[in-house]
Amino acid sequence: MNHIDRTSPAPYQSLAEIRMRKEALHEDICKVDEQIRTLWNDLFHQPEVNDASPSKRLMGLLNAGTSVVDGLILGWKLYRKFNGSSLFRKR
Repeated sequence: MNHIDRTSPAPYQSLAEIRMRKEALHEDICKVDEQIRTLWNDLFHQPEVNDASPSKRLMGLLNAGTSVVDGLILGWKLYRKFNGSSLFRKR
């Protein structure tokens, strides 16, 4: 499979042209790397809560509390379904 690089200019005539091309590519790579880092951080890190209003903070706490209660109820239902005796019975 032959890959043709259409972005490269005509053959270089001197080492200075090669150095200039190398520096230009390095700058492009650094710019793209910075964009990728920014997008990665935006994707996997929550925004700062400090700038949130008190009502948003309260809603976040209520949401977290509801999730905890839901998990406890699910655990209790599973415990009751399997009666707990089979899990903790001495053999």
